[in-house]
Amino acid sequence: MKVNHLNLTVTDVKAAQAFLETYFELQTGHTRGDSFAVLFDDSGFVLTLMKGASVSYPKTFHIGFIQESEERVNEINRRLKDDGFDVEPPQRSHGWTFYVQAPGGFTVEVLC
Repeated sequence: MKVNHLNLTVTDVKAAQAFLETYFELQTGHTRGDSFAVLFDDSGFVLTLMKGASVSYPKTFHIGFIQESEERVNEINRRLKDDGFDVEPPQRSHGWTFYVQAPGGFTVEVLC
């Protein structure tokens, strides 16, 4: 059995959608105005975004995007930094990893 669907409540569906498309190559399959979006990855995983007035995830909550190499992690980190996101350089932890606060109110981990 494999998890194939996750729903995130976000404060800004369009901004979260654009972020996930731009940096993590998710593709939008369907939207409903500014309140709902369905995104897919290349393995069939479904990520839905639903608009909420406020978002309050636990401090340690995050979603992760595993990359094929340290170079790819570094590239995403550089692109985010160049585009104005507040990201620390990757570091060795449970992998080569960093975290970024995504538009809409959730945290993303990038690692290999």
